[in-house]
Amino acid sequence: MTRITEDVPEVDEPEVSLGDRAAAALLDYREGKHQALADFVKEATPLLWHTARAQGADREHADDVVQNTWMALVRNAHTIQEPHAVLKWLLVTAKRGAWEVVRKQRDDQKRRTELPDDLLDGPVGALPSSDPTPETQVLEVERDRFLWRAVLQLPDRCQQLLRLISLADRPDYKYISSAIGMPVGSIGSNRGRCLAKLRDIMESDQGDRTWETS
Repeated sequence: MTRITEDVPEVDEPEVSLGDRAAAALLDYREGKHQALADFVKEATPLLWHTARAQGADREHADDVVQNTWMALVRNAHTIQEPHAVLKWLLVTAKRGAWEVVRKQRDDQKRRTELPDDLLDGPVGALPSSDPTPETQVLEVERDRFLWRAVLQLPDRCQQLLRLISLADRPDYKYISSAIGMPVGSIGSNRGRCLAKLRDIMESDQGDRTWETS
């Protein structure tokens, strides 16, 4: 006897937003499942880092801001009343931390300009280190270095947007918008324009360059 079965259409599972994943990670952490929060830290750190950078913090201080933000979350993990507000809380904390860093740097710079010239001789007036950044060290192959040089020729806005989209596992436009102050509805179109600019730069710079294929 032949069994007749009906074809049931597959239904795509709803996309879990970054905010939902933040809430789930916090709840798991409260239950002693610390790996869940560790995994979320890896996923959301690029977003927080670029949030701090967008407020004017330099690379080194942005690292400190992000680390302090995560430490603050751990300290307050059991007192946060609304888990679904965790991601917003992280972004606000990172922004405020970056603002404080930028304010302190400006105050320090102002005090330096008010010092007598003879006190500025020596280490205080030394040039910043020209050591390569961690990002350039990661670019191990020539093709990656070529791509990075092209990215650096883009406007800052494009650089921030493309970095956030490429670094996040599943980019959440709502929080990218909050990080860099770009309307959600314009992120897709701006992404397309930035990628087109990047392609034009690469084609212009490539010239006779050829890539070896493995």
